[in-house]
Amino acid sequence: MAKYPGEEGRVPETRTIAMPADANPNGDIFGGWVLSQMDIAAGMTCTRRAAGRVATVAIEAMTFHLPVFVGDSVSCFVKILHVGKTSITVHVETWVERSRAGDLVKVTEGNFVMVALDEARQPRPVPPAESA
Repeated sequence: MAKYPGEEGRVPETRTIAMPADANPNGDIFGGWVLSQMDIAAGMTCTRRAAGRVATVAIEAMTFHLPVFVGDSVSCFVKILHVGKTSITVHVETWVERSRAGDLVKVTEGNFVMVALDEARQPRPVPPAESA
């Protein structure tokens, strides 16, 4: 497997293959599909950090750099930027490995804000970080 640039040893939160059903008539993957993959990855990271349910409340600074094509291996990397009283802000980068050439390219990035929710779907405090 090719190495992704960035922090040593980082692994993708999610990884999937872009399929024909996710593409427009020109063969480019819909931006909304890519965005949903990023939201899933952000939610997985924030669910672990919040120790429970979270919901997306905002997407900030979203940038689409390059298209995603059918057959690309799509990986989303998540980094926690800030933990507030009830919210967590994460930066999500989406990289693809092109199916034919094997090139690694960053295709999108953005900041997602998630809020921790209780059983009644109301905001709740994010627990303090566990000490190392």
